[in-house]
Amino acid sequence: MQLHLCSLHSISYLLLLPVLIACQDGNSPQPLSPPLYDMTGFAKGADVSWITEMEKAGRKFYDATGSEVECMALLRSLGMNAIRLRVWVNPAEGWCSKEEMLVKAIRAHRLGMRLMVDFHYSDWWADPGQQATPKAWKEMTVEEMKQAVKIHTTATLELLKAKGITPEWVQVGNETGNGMLWPTGQADASMPAYAALNNAGYDAVKSVFPNTGVIVHLQGGDNNNLYRWLFDGLKKNGGKWDIIGMSLYPSVDSWQEMNKRCAANINDMVNRYGTKVMICEVGMSWNQAEAANAFLTDIISQAKSIANDNCLGVFYWEPQSYGGWKEYALGAFDGDGKPTIALNAFKTN
Repeated sequence: MQLHLCSLHSISYLLLLPVLIACQDGNSPQPLSPPLYDMTGFAKGADVSWITEMEKAGRKFYDATGSEVECMALLRSLGMNAIRLRVWVNPAEGWCSKEEMLVKAIRAHRLGMRLMVDFHYSDWWADPGQQATPKAWKEMTVEEMKQAVKIHTTATLELLKAKGITPEWVQVGNETGNGMLWPTGQADASMPAYAALNNAGYDAVKSVFPNTGVIVHLQGGDNNNLYRWLFDGLKKNGGKWDIIGMSLYPSVDSWQEMNKRCAANINDMVNRYGTKVMICEVGMSWNQAEAANAFLTDIISQAKSIANDNCLGVFYWEPQSYGGWKEYALGAFDGDGKPTIALNAFKTN
């Protein structure tokens, strides 16, 4: 998701990470109620990478009755079976570092939820408008940068492995429709360099978790020309991937047509490259809940109808954001911190 906003937060919370990890990874966890919905098969999930930062800022989350509920458990009760978490290389505020991601991953794991890890390979947001190379990597050659990608990816995943957590999917880059680690890995300038950096991430994932599905994720899931250009380029240059990831952010007026084009693009990707697809990000304005519910119901239905289960799932991006959080308006909670009817799509499908 493309964002260009930043706010300062206290670093003191991050000093508590070892304590938080120990507390959330104890040997005597509280018993969990059985999941109400299928925790296998088609993935129905959410990226909730903001959750700890929101909690530090005092945000709380409530079910439909107004009872306060831990957010991941609330999403689990609404039909979601997976959590997606982003990782930045050296974030200035500490949020979404590999260590801070681990705190959230442990929470998801304790709830029995599946995990997707989303490497941005940047110190901040990586998206269609910005794929900034981490400050510490800026003067590196391609070969040196490949090694940096390997080391960072491996170290992050080893943290999960040490806690007994195996991510089901890992993204090597976020919305990389024009590559990553600009300018070195900018695809329209050097597709071979992008493919090499992508493969460094791919190989690193497989070295830690051989059975984890590696995703190459692009924006604009309805833009077939973009996907053909990027994946033809990767294929020509020996690029590796297991799953093609897509983002889709329609408006109230455009979702029907965008969903149709996205479904057509999924089928084309399956047929053209013999690969499975995951819709890694979706969203719509929080105050258009009825339209968002219709959009989500339809895209989940279309995704599940792709032949031979070749579309693996749908993830909402930061649905728990509310009340003007980071000025982001495409969440799916209302101003009181309750889920809107938009999220009913995840339990009715």
